[in-house]
Amino acid sequence: MSNKEKILLEVKGLKKYFKSRKKQILNAVDDVCFYINEGETLGIVGESGCGKTTLGRTCIGIYDKTDGQVLYKGKDVHDLNKKDKKLFTKDVQIIFQDPYASLNPKMKVGNIISEGIKAHKILTNKEDIDKKVKELLISVGLHEEHSTRYIHEFSGGQRQRVGIARALAVEPKLIVCDEPISALDVSIQAQIVNLLMKLQKEKNLTYIFIAHDLSMVKYISDRVAVMYLGKIVEITTSDNLYKSPKHPYTKALLSSIPIPDPKIEENKKRIKLEGELPSPINKKAGCKFQNRCKYSKKICSIEEPLLKEKESNHFVACHMF
Repeated sequence: MSNKEKILLEVKGLKKYFKSRKKQILNAVDDVCFYINEGETLGIVGESGCGKTTLGRTCIGIYDKTDGQVLYKGKDVHDLNKKDKKLFTKDVQIIFQDPYASLNPKMKVGNIISEGIKAHKILTNKEDIDKKVKELLISVGLHEEHSTRYIHEFSGGQRQRVGIARALAVEPKLIVCDEPISALDVSIQAQIVNLLMKLQKEKNLTYIFIAHDLSMVKYISDRVAVMYLGKIVEITTSDNLYKSPKHPYTKALLSSIPIPDPKIEENKKRIKLEGELPSPINKKAGCKFQNRCKYSKKICSIEEPLLKEKESNHFVACHMF
């Protein structure tokens, strides 16, 4: 594992269940464990509906946990007193998937960005606040005069830059990037990712980067966790995951990445998953991937595999290993 002194956030046995209208239990996040070191980027990937966003939001207290622990600097996020909670909300921010839906259309950009500065009393003088807002706008690739405009006057990429500036305003240590590029044009996505990487180096930021674009996750992440139906099935360094994937689901995901060369892409062998995606409501015994896995054995239907270290810093939840 990692040097304990470097761990910023540690998740232990985290569960987040929701009740349906029929009082059925939906296992959105089911016994998840991972850690993230200061200054690194942990990518979280998986199909839509696997629980990536719920995991990110539960880790920072937007959703209450059902069970388990989320330790930020050794303290459980969900059990903080009022003072520590305020410090935590300053240290940990989120960049949302849809920049338009997450930014108040009735407020000018300057007021959106300065809201956190005022709430946490980082600056109190109006001139200092205005100066800080303009510095933040420039740091994310916008202009000073943009502070007087409304969010509907911007393109999608510019709106996301405003969202990034808002997150940076309170000088956070950890930022959850919840699919920050999926709502943007392909031509803009790389610009936003490069901006996030630049800011990380300048400000020693730590990221949890949630996405379904596997090639982009590889580009930005130090380590990658693969989620399937609320569980992490594999976690290792970015290089290890893409060079030597272990879990059958990870292999199938990686085989779906398109290759720019048409000749190679045409002849590429893809792993097609058979069977239907199980319901997260009707939880069955054994491995959640069993009915879509060609390697499934009897033990897979009886016993759920645990996430264990199979190689140095390479953890897999699969009975094959």
